[in-house]
Amino acid sequence: MNRDMLVRRLERRNFNVLEAEDGLQGLQFARQKRPDIILLDINLPKMDGYDVARHLKSDPETAIIPIIALTAHALSKDRDKALAAGCDGYATKPVDFAALLYLIRSLLDVPEGGQTA
Repeated sequence: MNRDMLVRRLERRNFNVLEAEDGLQGLQFARQKRPDIILLDINLPKMDGYDVARHLKSDPETAIIPIIALTAHALSKDRDKALAAGCDGYATKPVDFAALLYLIRSLLDVPEGGQTA
């Protein structure tokens, strides 16, 4: 599932989605917009997802925002690295949408079928 399709599927479930083109823009958006949750690609230009997560979790203003790492890297060491950087969850590509939705809802403490936005 590509990024556009993921965005459309999330929006159909009443999520408001804000997209960033690179890690620096994502960091800036997170600080300005304070989203409820962040789906963070690990392989980003300008600043990788690990660094973005570390910056967000080290800032008291953004540390509370749950972060889900999205990556094609499926090894346990990759998952460990993302969690060590501050990610609260981990999903591999290609994305299993049902599993991702479950993870999002669990991190937001939203019951199945409940409002998400």
